Amino acid sequence: LSNAGFETKLLVEFDKDAVETLRKNRPNWDIRHDDIKNVNFKPYKNKIDLVAGGFPCQTFSCAGNGKGFGDTRGTLFFEFARCVSEVQPKIALAENVRGLLQHDDGKTLESILYVMKKVLGYRVGYKVLSAHFFDVAQKRERLFIVCVRQDLDSTVFFPEPRDYIMILREAFAGCPKSEGTSYPERKRFIMSKVPEGENWRDLPVDLQKEYMQGSFHLGGGKTGMARRLSMKEPSLTLVCTPAQAQTERCHPLETRPISIRESARIQSFPDDWKFAGSVASQYKQVGNAVPVNLAYHMGRCLIAMLSGKPKRNDMMSVEPQEEQIEFADSDIHEDRIKEFASWTSSIEPHEAESCRP
Repeated sequence: LSNAGFETKLLVEFDKDAVETLRKNRPNWDIRHDDIKNVNFKPYKNKIDLVAGGFPCQTFSCAGNGKGFGDTRGTLFFEFARCVSEVQPKIALAENVRGLLQHDDGKTLESILYVMKKVLGYRVGYKVLSAHFFDVAQKRERLFIVCVRQDLDSTVFFPEPRDYIMILREAFAGCPKSEGTSYPERKRFIMSKVPEGENWRDLPVDLQKEYMQGSFHLGGGKTGMARRLSMKEPSLTLVCTPAQAQTERCHPLETRPISIRESARIQSFPDDWKFAGSVASQYKQVGNAVPVNLAYHMGRCLIAMLSGKPKRNDMMSVEPQEEQIEFADSDIHEDRIKEFASWTSSIEPHEAESCRP
């Protein structure tokens, strides 16, 4: 977002290694190492144009546990909403995985939209963006929820997909060497037999059975297992480690997991961005990040909304659809009402005040 033109006034992060990484790369930012529950945002009321947050996605992800609000991390959405309530920015941006759309038959997203519109007084538009259409060498889909204050006359804009994609050959060109994890000897032997761009199904049958063990007889695609990437395509979605059984990310040409710097290239981090912490922690930080170039393109749209000067040739307007966000109270599941009933009682509805830039 800073690449798009935003000036960061406050950043709250709980993970100590991520905090060290941020402070190392952006020493002039106000970076708070704290639980967001402890942060008072009221001093920023009506002084901020944008509040942006990515409450943990693993609780809604197909690759995570899928518990949503049943996981304590899922309830961090309400801390995001508290921040919006206390700051009352012109725009709020929330980012999450595509799985949020279907989680709990759509009731989780329904609850989020209800809070942002009915409780906080924002018009809401949302869209899934595919990173490989936005200068990112990765097939990564993310849901962006854009919330515009009701008193502001602004259309919601999202970036128009480019007419090209970036592939790994371009992303890896001249990539510096860096630390990374490695395979045990037997796994390395098996992975050496997987052709570029293929997976366990392209192994000899005896090696398929050895590698897959009981899963061999279960059927299904399982194409993420023993998966070697291809230089001719974008990467599959990066996760927190490149050598998980279900989400293998083997280098296209060498028999090893992709390195930290290669992972960072896939996420479109610049080479001068340094990561702190152990190897495992660095992989996790890269995997959890929003791709830099995707955030840039989304940020340009937010700048256009704030300035009233959109570039119509590479942005698409999305008028908030009332049917997306108009819910009768009875439509919100009773358990959801209980989850945020006590919380909403302390929320201040938006006051129509002018917002200083």
